[in-house]
Amino acid sequence: MLWNLGGFWLMMAVASVAVFSFFFGAALDALTREDGFGSTGNTLIVCGGFFLAIFGANYQGYNLGELHLAVLTGIAGAFICFSLLAAMKAVISRL
Repeated sequence: MLWNLGGFWLMMAVASVAVFSFFFGAALDALTREDGFGSTGNTLIVCGGFFLAIFGANYQGYNLGELHLAVLTGIAGAFICFSLLAAMKAVISRL
């Protein structure tokens, strides 16, 4: 899906995901405090998880031609990525 976008639309997709990830990362920073990664770290993790999930789904052969499927896949990937990393950090810090 992302491979078929033109340069302008790809930049718009990355910019809009980054902006939403920043707001979500700031909210997660307020919730997780010391178990989180700071607002910038949370943003990078959520944004990276979003695009990694979409690339992974495309690599597995799933067709994400419809926008709502791509967004759902990306949000699920971002949540899973953040949850796993935060859980690992919490476990490691409590050892």
